[in-house]
Amino acid sequence: MNRKLFTNPFFAGFLLITLIACNLPLARGRPASPIPPTIPVTPLAPAYTTSTPLPTRTEYAPGTLVDYTAQSGDTLPAIAAHFNTTTEEILAANPDIPPNITTLPAGFPMKIPIYYTPFWGTPFQILPDALFVNGPAAREFDLEAFLARYPNGWLSHYHEYAVKATRSGANIVEYIATAYSIDPRVLLALLEYQAGALTRPTLPPEQMRYPLGYEDPPHRGLFLQLSYAANLLNNGYYAWRIGKLPWFTLSDGTEVHPDPWQNAGTVALQNYFAQMFPAEAYQEAISPEGFFRLYAFLFGNPWENPPPPHIPADLHQPPMKLPFPKGEIWAFTGAPHTGWGRGQPFAALDFAPRGVAGCHNTDQWTVAVADGVVARSTYATVMLDLDGDRDERTGWNVLYFHLADNARVPEGAFLKMGDPVGHPSCEGGRTTGTHVHIARKYNGEWIIADGVVPFDMEGWIPESSGTAYKGVLRRGTGLVVASDIGAATSAIKSER
Repeated sequence: MNRKLFTNPFFAGFLLITLIACNLPLARGRPASPIPPTIPVTPLAPAYTTSTPLPTRTEYAPGTLVDYTAQSGDTLPAIAAHFNTTTEEILAANPDIPPNITTLPAGFPMKIPIYYTPFWGTPFQILPDALFVNGPAAREFDLEAFLARYPNGWLSHYHEYAVKATRSGANIVEYIATAYSIDPRVLLALLEYQAGALTRPTLPPEQMRYPLGYEDPPHRGLFLQLSYAANLLNNGYYAWRIGKLPWFTLSDGTEVHPDPWQNAGTVALQNYFAQMFPAEAYQEAISPEGFFRLYAFLFGNPWENPPPPHIPADLHQPPMKLPFPKGEIWAFTGAPHTGWGRGQPFAALDFAPRGVAGCHNTDQWTVAVADGVVARSTYATVMLDLDGDRDERTGWNVLYFHLADNARVPEGAFLKMGDPVGHPSCEGGRTTGTHVHIARKYNGEWIIADGVVPFDMEGWIPESSGTAYKGVLRRGTGLVVASDIGAATSAIKSER
């Protein structure tokens, strides 16, 4: 019924968008060396310069208990993966931790049994997680006002046609920041660090084609370059967040195992620079004198008065129903897969109305999984904000994607659980069947569908096979198997 090839908002019905970076293998293309930043760098506090020695990691005896302070969004399975140990051993060493806790309280002191892994990377932390995601901390940032400080910069007068509109450089940054849920300051700092896009009035022709240095013909222009970068950043952030990024490899073949005390935002940047830069430039970029120093000049030292943790302790999802009307039977067509882009985060699930073969219009509705207000309603997309403040950077939000333009609920509409949101379709992405794609965010962070805070709808809990789109929904003894052709075992009925 619905064999989904990939989910991405930028497959907008024309060739340029179908070639978007995040839906092509990350190994394609050729990374280039970064352009030295052109903004003058002022001295930072001594604690953030290379003059202060960073911690050294020794080879610990197996099972040695080491000190660790929980960071925002930490979970026991991820910490166990980072330290090469098990959840059971962590709980045994920390009897005060409830076994069924979801997210750990930031700042909570712990003892972790460690099992040494060679080739640990630097312990230097570049950026707090709360400044990586497009969450509450980003509300204070005015992108247009910031760019007004650089009126002669290349980015300030850049324009490009993308996603059915001619967009300014500022609009492209805002669009990518919103779609991938990455703080726009991260994207701006990358553009300056790699291209001098804020301060250089013009770029060389080749760099105008590939401003972030990913030299691949299907990825020409700022929009596709930035989409590729955002997707790569999210791949690193969420893979580390769930304990599935044990190492990455530099261009010279060096294998780097991120320091187990690292945070997800820093590892995301490390993984990004490892893929984009030669090894020597990577080492510079992740040092206190590299990307961090430029970011601190542009936006202030991120570790001085950092924002509060954006993921609370023991996070739980509010009650939700299946995304189609009570009494109807739909097909579960996609087990956990990317919420946006390609690869991580596995935040989304797919459902398709039965009896609609291929990409055909339907008068059937996808509905609100909970009460909320529509924070965003654009091409193929609705973002339902459950806390009612109409800001998708705060609280729980649910993304609906592949919605038909016809009768799509407008921005600002208040919905009750079960109210119509729109008609599922194939719009917004290349698929072989009409369906709806749904995913959750909390305070700007994509929430993994089968993680410690599972995507629970009417008691149905997703389980991934480890491969995108493959897996099941389970409720008690009931089992629904994801099928992109709408097999009988994929049928599921809404009871709310």
